[in-house]
Amino acid sequence: MCLGLCTDRFNLFGSFAAPYSYWPVILTVYNLPPGMCMRPEFMFLSTVIPSPSSPGRNLDVCLRPLIDELTQLWSSGALTYDISRKQSFLMRAALMWTINDFPAYGMLSGWSTHGKLACSYLMENNKAFTLANGGKASFFYCHRRFLPLNHKYRKNKKDFFIGRIEKDVASPCLSGE
Repeated sequence: MCLGLCTDRFNLFGSFAAPYSYWPVILTVYNLPPGMCMRPEFMFLSTVIPSPSSPGRNLDVCLRPLIDELTQLWSSGALTYDISRKQSFLMRAALMWTINDFPAYGMLSGWSTHGKLACSYLMENNKAFTLANGGKASFFYCHRRFLPLNHKYRKNKKDFFIGRIEKDVASPCLSGE
């Protein structure tokens, strides 16, 4: 079974100014046809994390029981009954991906989504720079290096960085190791 994990902040009172929030953690089955996998009856509310504020870095502590169960489903499986075939089988499950916004992604992955290292794909190979007046990280002129080497925008000095031709190449694809 292929699963997706979804989470985000939910405020019971409809206003984010209220001091208490909930983080529902929903598992979605992706072995179904596209028209079925997003129906409510195939989405499983596995955990609800109540919190007076954002759980932040403690989100992994709250998800530990779910992670343990998913690890067990991957390694040893669970005996499951198939009603259509009227027989039991050993079901295994794998978490394929998570679906969330960028701040929740930072909490789930443990990667900082703030500052110059916000891009978890490029990591330290990004070309972010700090704005002089605001002190914030900017990724504004970082995109031209992903264009082909002979692209006209790489040589455009007028519309991008004034007086600068982009000579850098894109970062190498990560292997997963």
